[in-house]
Amino acid sequence: MSNLGFMQTAARRFAIVALAVSPLVFIAGCANKSASSNVYSYGQAQREQIVRMGTVVSTRAIVIQNEQSSGVGTVAGGALGGVAGSSIGGGRGQILATIGGALLGGLAGTAVENQTGKTQGLEVTVRLDNGETRVIAQAADIQFTSGQRVRLLSGNGPTRVVPL
Repeated sequence: MSNLGFMQTAARRFAIVALAVSPLVFIAGCANKSASSNVYSYGQAQREQIVRMGTVVSTRAIVIQNEQSSGVGTVAGGALGGVAGSSIGGGRGQILATIGGALLGGLAGTAVENQTGKTQGLEVTVRLDNGETRVIAQAADIQFTSGQRVRLLSGNGPTRVVPL
């Protein structure tokens, strides 16, 4: 088999494997992470927490970025780009278009995944009744105002700010 035939076969196999694997990677990457004070994981449920009372000093809008890429965007974008590239031209041009399409598709998929991994958040500064000050970042699903009384819940996981 010539190098050209080998490369074409390899490119086609890559595209087929990427298309077959991408749904599995997508399903694995769909784990629902939440920074909401209203969402508890199964392991956090029915656990005792420490409750401290305080007053909101200030709030600030922030963006919460997912720490780790699942790879879904890269794999899906690469597979789609490779398939699209493989339909262009013939011979070496087709091979180059397949590789280029896979690379560009993977980059585009990564960029899309990074944008979808962002959540609007709120940084809440709370002065506890004992005089200490704490800052907690969480999803912006609850709005707080300066002077509002709140509870800080902590222990066995994240610290949450919740209204009284």
